[in-house]
Amino acid sequence: MSRSTLFATWSRYRSIPIVYRIGAAFVLGSIVGLVVGTPATQLQPLGDLFVRLLSMIVLPIIVFTLLMGIRGLTPSKLGRIGGQVVGLYLLTSAAAVFIGLALANTISPGTGLELTSGEADTQSPPPFEEVILGIVPENPIGSMANAEILPTIFFVIVFGLALAMVAETTDSDRVRTGIETIFDVAEAGAEAMFKIVWGVMEYGVIGVFALMAAVFAEAGVTAVTTFAVLIGTLALAVTLHVLLVHLGAIILVLVGESPVAFLAGAKEALITALSIRSSSGTLPVTMSNADENFHIDESVYGFSLPLGATINMDGTALYQGVAAIFAANLAGVSLTLGEQVTVVAIAVLASIGAAGVPGAGLIMLTMVLTQLGLPLAVVAFVAGVDPILDRLRTMTNVSGDLAVTTLVASWNDAIDFDRGSWIGDHAGQSGPVPSDD
Repeated sequence: MSRSTLFATWSRYRSIPIVYRIGAAFVLGSIVGLVVGTPATQLQPLGDLFVRLLSMIVLPIIVFTLLMGIRGLTPSKLGRIGGQVVGLYLLTSAAAVFIGLALANTISPGTGLELTSGEADTQSPPPFEEVILGIVPENPIGSMANAEILPTIFFVIVFGLALAMVAETTDSDRVRTGIETIFDVAEAGAEAMFKIVWGVMEYGVIGVFALMAAVFAEAGVTAVTTFAVLIGTLALAVTLHVLLVHLGAIILVLVGESPVAFLAGAKEALITALSIRSSSGTLPVTMSNADENFHIDESVYGFSLPLGATINMDGTALYQGVAAIFAANLAGVSLTLGEQVTVVAIAVLASIGAAGVPGAGLIMLTMVLTQLGLPLAVVAFVAGVDPILDRLRTMTNVSGDLAVTTLVASWNDAIDFDRGSWIGDHAGQSGPVPSDD
């Protein structure tokens, strides 16, 4: 085969979105495992390498992306409206994880399938109060060196906010320049990590193929049912969260408006999110819906929606709860109450920076599993069905952005409930915009 033919073949291969290549690897690996049987388990080391690469990138991503996300959260922006927006985003994300955990504990996805490799850390869990105290590190550098995710997240957030506050209040140009340099280095580091993540996910096509071949070689057709239960559990959890939190608690109870009117006004944004799987890519449609359909003042949605696309991850946070129980069941262990609270804390705190990372759901899941001592091979298992799961997560994220924005606008008299979708007028609605995401 000539060099030009190889280059053309590689270009055609690369033109296929990575999530679909991983999905194809998931399917092909599963088929190979079922057809070939036990010999397919020899592919396991190729999958283990993918797991090791995922483990390698966790801590740097936490540090760089959190600092980059915090850069815009200056005290002047966190006034009354900013505080309401950020507070509600954190609350809805926490509620999402609780719903995910509750439903996953009830349905118990992952039961009946065992990992072909990897061991869980089955040491006796610490008491609940130690879990809470453990959020604050005694030695931040030591926590990073030991891959203690939650203390690392806490310290980076506190350090980043302190930098932002000093930059806004200091009279020293040298200090301000130094802080900007730190944030610039964090942004450069985050961009470099995105490139590394891209490379890891490129290899993930091979890694997922190998891991699924090994899993199905051991478990047979039982694994098919296991993944179907995982998808069904997340779909049900997403439905409950949107109905109970976004439409029920926020729109119906706190705003006092019709959930049907809200869905009518938000449908373009929700459909776009479901289609392109990107909160950031959906942002132009989301902002258009807020303006033309909900008639929210730009002073509110101009701040809340771009911020929400960065730090509000209801769907992704909910997924962490479901996936954590799924991982524990695969490993044959049970998560204590304290460990499940840890899942909530990681998902909520990490949402500040992780939303900007390609494959944010998988990266956050790696953080959660690392903190809980569960095998990271689970990340590779769910990567194959992630294109389906990611659509559900992104749609939930966008629904939460618009619901919180509507509530904050209502609290601050920055919305007109006598126009647009609130009275059934949809003439000004706009359709989805193209995206290369």
